[in-house]
Amino acid sequence: MLNGMSDSLTRLYDAVVAAKLADPSDSRTAKLLRAGRAKMGKKLAEEAVEVLLKAIHGERDAVVQESADLLYNLVVLWVAAGVKPQHVWDEMKYREQLMGIAEKLPKHAIAARRNVAELITPRFRA
Repeated sequence: MLNGMSDSLTRLYDAVVAAKLADPSDSRTAKLLRAGRAKMGKKLAEEAVEVLLKAIHGERDAVVQESADLLYNLVVLWVAAGVKPQHVWDEMKYREQLMGIAEKLPKHAIAARRNVAELITPRFRA
């Protein structure tokens, strides 16, 4: 099942990347990409809240529909941030090895890992 999901998100990612070149008057994705990360983040947050509210009210079909919207907006933000689906899959694989697939990595472990990565990764300033 994960392969099907990752394939779908990868295809969505590729379509969003292609939409960067589209005319914003013809493509909602192109329009959103040009609106900037703050607007993308707002749309992502709105969809997350909609999923939450539908789940609280037990509206299963609406949760499915809003979840698809949430994933779409997440992928749009990935494209804007230079994050590829494989980056996320690699992180999930790393976390699964540490904690198991159904566990969330503790915040202190994430912070420690970022600190090490910051020491290793050179930062270039323009």
